[in-house]
Amino acid sequence: MFRSGLWCHHDFLHLWAGQSVSVFGTLVGQLALQFTAVVWLEASPAQVSVLVLCGIVPAFVASLFAGVLGDRYPRKPIMLVCDFGRAAVVLGVPLAALLGVLSLAQLYVTAILLSGLSVFFGVAYRSYLPVLIGRDSLVDGNSKLSASESVAETGGFGIAGWLIQWLTAPGAVLVNAVSFAVSGVFISRIRFVENARPTSSGPAARLSGLGDGFLFIFRNPVLRTIAAANASLRFGSQMVTVVFLIYLTRDVGFGAGVLGMIFAVGGLASLAGAAFASRISVLGGFGPGLTVAVFLAGLGSFFMPLATSVSVVGVALLLANQLVSDSFWTIYNINELSLRQALTPDAMLGRMNATIRFVEFGAMIGGGLFAGLLGELIGARSTLFVACGVMMTATVWVVLSPVARLQRMPVLAREPAATQP
Repeated sequence: MFRSGLWCHHDFLHLWAGQSVSVFGTLVGQLALQFTAVVWLEASPAQVSVLVLCGIVPAFVASLFAGVLGDRYPRKPIMLVCDFGRAAVVLGVPLAALLGVLSLAQLYVTAILLSGLSVFFGVAYRSYLPVLIGRDSLVDGNSKLSASESVAETGGFGIAGWLIQWLTAPGAVLVNAVSFAVSGVFISRIRFVENARPTSSGPAARLSGLGDGFLFIFRNPVLRTIAAANASLRFGSQMVTVVFLIYLTRDVGFGAGVLGMIFAVGGLASLAGAAFASRISVLGGFGPGLTVAVFLAGLGSFFMPLATSVSVVGVALLLANQLVSDSFWTIYNINELSLRQALTPDAMLGRMNATIRFVEFGAMIGGGLFAGLLGELIGARSTLFVACGVMMTATVWVVLSPVARLQRMPVLAREPAATQP
């Protein structure tokens, strides 16, 4: 079982290990950063919305440039610079707290820098994987990465709540800084060298590349659908991100430790989803399976605003939210990512991934702004219900498109896997 395929792929294993460690630290850090704002600095819904937007707007602005950069230059050095850069940025939060000078302004700056560096890393990483392992192994590779991310989520959320209580929220952010540094060390050990990609030189050529991803996606009905569905999911999920902690801690009364343990169940659900992802066709075919997955991912989100008390029923509803939403969100993510990677030539991977991220980040900005406004006007719980409804519209995009009729994942750009030295 562990002596063939990607289990023996030295470079994939290092990419896998680095990403897993980074995800663990990021989950702890993100939760700690929000708790730092909400609990440590007593931020309002509008201020939390600003913090969330600081984590999105820079990525939105930089994403297209990240795609061009990832298609013109080797992707491994880009990932290394981003990992070690993020480690340095995050380290400033616990240091400022220790010195008693931490402020919302610093959290905003930290979120801005993390956002920019993370989009360059993410685009390079998603574009590097198909070149590294080959398109025939994409679902397997993405499933393994997602599975380890799910394990990291289980441990990250499970530990994060207690770390926040024991070390305080700013202290728990330190875990994130360490994780980025460790990820950088693993990635530095990858031996594979990418083939040179022919590029045009000059500022005009670099700027012209910014629109290539849009044209490529617009001309492909499958990629168009994925972009639209992802935008709906990201808009709604970002609304949830802005208000869910305010609702669950202030309105309902849950503590950080209990919430951390509940969110950890989502990691186990995601792990189950990752294990099932490669067998999505048993749900009636690849397209119907993708439709079922995106529908249940949205439907399961409604359990969160239905939890109105710290009780057995309240905990059960939050657990149901984690079990249903996280498992089917993972199944959808693995397969939609593998689908668009499989349909894209190597030379276009960076711009395709960057354009999808650009669309997603634009939707997240809209969702963050809308949630901040709506949270002030109608309250956190009502805003959560609206967010869940928005997420459900992703199913409509898929049902009304050729994606829903796919019996198997099409592969239009088969290229060989990288050979290891």
